[in-house]
Amino acid sequence: MAPMLEVGYLGRLVPAVESPALRSCSHRMASPCCTDTASEPLVYDRLSNRRFDVAGLGNALVDALVLMDDVAFLGANGFERGHMTPVDNDRWQSIFDEIEPHGVEIQSGGSCGNTIAGLGFLGSQAIYAGQVGDDKLGRLFAQRMDEACGQHALRWSRNVSTGKCLSIVSKTDAERTMLTDLGAAVTMDGLGSFDEVIRDSRVVHITGYLMLGEPMASRAEEAMAIGVQEQIPVSLDVADPFVVSTVRDRMWHVIEEFVDIVFMNEEEALTLTETTDVEEALERVSEVVDTVVMKLGSKGSIVVHKGERVEVGIFPVEAIDTTGAGDAYAAGFLFGYVNGWSAKQSAELGARIASMTVGQLGAVVRDGPRMKQAIADTTAGT
Repeated sequence: MAPMLEVGYLGRLVPAVESPALRSCSHRMASPCCTDTASEPLVYDRLSNRRFDVAGLGNALVDALVLMDDVAFLGANGFERGHMTPVDNDRWQSIFDEIEPHGVEIQSGGSCGNTIAGLGFLGSQAIYAGQVGDDKLGRLFAQRMDEACGQHALRWSRNVSTGKCLSIVSKTDAERTMLTDLGAAVTMDGLGSFDEVIRDSRVVHITGYLMLGEPMASRAEEAMAIGVQEQIPVSLDVADPFVVSTVRDRMWHVIEEFVDIVFMNEEEALTLTETTDVEEALERVSEVVDTVVMKLGSKGSIVVHKGERVEVGIFPVEAIDTTGAGDAYAAGFLFGYVNGWSAKQSAELGARIASMTVGQLGAVVRDGPRMKQAIADTTAGT
């Protein structure tokens, strides 16, 4: 088998070396941010010598998005509208070729990749690790992450093609139907130099999709364990109700063992805690992590940080594409978090960025000046 290659975060191609498993310790931080307590130094003060604000690890998927009248096309090809269908590389390519005349936009994607790219366009020093194929789409993914963040920590596979997700977005109601080939994204056999990147960061961000199977579940736990070892806050977006229901016990263990910040929506929270009451679910999760962010769709969001609760509304917009709204919210919130903002301000920026995302085609707002204006609007008067 040909050796795996990775690009180190200084841009050199180096042999990939698997990081050893790490033993974790209690994750509860003595020094969180998003607090006004003078005795608890903010993350920028406590980790002032770190190069990166947020380091993310995820399934590196290229997003191909097309806006079209979808009903007849989906019915003719046997795809269930509004759902994700797994396909192999050949099937994905044949469908892509069929719809390409409708106009397809190609960007870096994957839940964590969207969040890290969003952070980059907000002005954070953010960096992303994942695995792509040594092919055209893989190189495009790397280019898009460079445009967003100025750097990446991707690994390259010579044996498996780049993972990709084709999102068919309805012109009628913005409903999206996804065809996904995970490809190289789920075959990463070690963290390699991303170990060093995490140790040089202020926050490590992971998404629950990694927990669905090996080897990525182990990579996620290794990354989080490094965060705990180095007293770096660990952020987890639980990702999807299906993910939570599939790996609930392991995810709950990970949250208890490693995590400081949890992003989830109502359905994910109820599934995770096996309750039918949202308030009870929120309370249970807040008992084991410092910061819980519950996204409520059109009802806004709730943040519980160290027992203090804030509620934030939404910024209404005409929906064009809901792809990645939660990822965008996480980007805005984490930007505030690493900059020592209050939980309310962090959540407000998250809501602004999510709204901007819903009002466009694509999961990442790639307009730096608009992102900077969102920051200015959020901090106005403070």
